[in-house]
Amino acid sequence: MRIKSAVGITAALVLALAGCGSGEGTEDSGPSRPAPKVVALGPFVGECGHVTDDEVRNLGGLGRISGVFRNAVGCNWQSAGIGSPSITFASYRGSPIERERAWVSVEGRAPDPIKVGGRDGFAALDPTRTICDLAVQLGDDFFEWSTNIGSYGSVTGNPCDRSRALAELTLQRIQ
Repeated sequence: MRIKSAVGITAALVLALAGCGSGEGTEDSGPSRPAPKVVALGPFVGECGHVTDDEVRNLGGLGRISGVFRNAVGCNWQSAGIGSPSITFASYRGSPIERERAWVSVEGRAPDPIKVGGRDGFAALDPTRTICDLAVQLGDDFFEWSTNIGSYGSVTGNPCDRSRALAELTLQRIQ
């Protein structure tokens, strides 16, 4: 009895499956998705933008560096003390610079279009004139130098000038 039941069930399944895949009358079930965009990678900006700790200290005006943090996409240099200066480098592969421009705008930093080494980008200075995010487009990639001159006036001047000097150094070394 079990064999007859198994044969009957198998036959029913075969007939049911045969009716599903005839191949005739196939119509699209809806609009197809566009093919994903494959972007060409821009130039490799190297670890920490090809800039040394000493160059960051000197160009960024950090004085003594108390902490350096590195990972696969960026670096951060900290001066000693609460509210002290810091500098961050980040590299973004296949990421639109417009997303970063929108983020700095939300943070209250108005991005101004700039050119660095002949490449488009933006510099965004916060209203207190202590933080500057400077991003440079590299094809479908971009990199950013962010300089915070600190809260207590140990570093003076426009932090965008410091970010720009570091960005120029990065561009010189990737070309």
